[in-house]
Amino acid sequence: MISRNKNGIRSKGILRGAGLFLIIIVFIVSGGSKPVIPEKETWVIVLDPGHGGRDPGAVGTFSYEKNINLAVALKTGQLIEENIKNAKVIYTRKTDVFMDLADRANLANKSKADLFISIHANSHPLKSTYGAETYVMGVHKDQENLEVAMKENEVILLEKDYTTKYEGFDPKSPESYIIFTLMQSAYFEQSTNLASKIQTQFKTQVNRYDRGVKQAGFWVLYMTTMPSVLTELGFISNANEEKFLNSKAGQDGLADALYKSVKDYINEVDKKTGISAVRVEGTDDVTAAVKASATGAGQITFMVQIVSSSKKIPTDPKNFRNLKDITEIYFGNRYRYASGKFYDYQGALEHRKKLEAIFPDAFVIAVKENKIVPLQEAIKETRNK
Repeated sequence: MISRNKNGIRSKGILRGAGLFLIIIVFIVSGGSKPVIPEKETWVIVLDPGHGGRDPGAVGTFSYEKNINLAVALKTGQLIEENIKNAKVIYTRKTDVFMDLADRANLANKSKADLFISIHANSHPLKSTYGAETYVMGVHKDQENLEVAMKENEVILLEKDYTTKYEGFDPKSPESYIIFTLMQSAYFEQSTNLASKIQTQFKTQVNRYDRGVKQAGFWVLYMTTMPSVLTELGFISNANEEKFLNSKAGQDGLADALYKSVKDYINEVDKKTGISAVRVEGTDDVTAAVKASATGAGQITFMVQIVSSSKKIPTDPKNFRNLKDITEIYFGNRYRYASGKFYDYQGALEHRKKLEAIFPDAFVIAVKENKIVPLQEAIKETRNK
């Protein structure tokens, strides 16, 4: 499954400030008026149509990937905004323009996005290859996944001064991909959850062959600081799939599948806080949301994660550049090692700044009952006490 240049990147220390994951939504209702949703109390969804402008992406017999990606992204965004009242959609591009990989991820980070979805179509020398697949940031499991990531990342070669911007990263060199083994995404579990929902929708709603949820080193996913996925809608190199990807029915179906995946993801998270934010079918209003009462007796603490490893590391100071206050947290099938323990976010943020010189990729996490919890949710909960 070799795809044409696609998107993925990350710059030094980008995970330092963990991105917005969950905001408890409170609708203010007065009389018979519709719910009033404060501007900041929204789910921010960034849709990233891969390629564009001088970068066509994968090339079929009669179409370019960049155009398919844009059409599906615009349709998806429209469905989200029409049906999820507390969702705001931001596009990395809305027209046929070229955009650097770094700028795509930076836009999502600056927007404090809750979800990032990069939309692509695949290509393969074997024309009979078909199906849809969705990737999360991680270590590639096989050569095929690595080849997809390498093709996706090659778009940086079209950018000016890419060797400086990406700190010497060579998308064509397998050795460069060792960087992705050094850190697991803080949102791996959430990203995998969203990716699974997307694949389920593709299979059940659009009758696509399910190629599964996979991991690989995409720079654009590596750089984002929120749950992020890169989805391959199908193979433009396959004659039947190229026709489907360019048809109105195909694009409408794929967009609907992506929208429903986002809706299901948001509903799942909202249920944990007693919130319903999705429009009730057949009505014009959104179900009024209420703030969930605090549950669980655990105290939230803020720490600074400095290392993540698949193997257990003794908490001896010599293993952590002589830091003595190391806490081990086993979460998401990885051992995470953090420094400091604060009951307010600001204290942890200041501690991270002190560690910046020796651990430039350190970032603040929130911990409750020895489990990592969404940072923004934790910040809001501690401020409300």
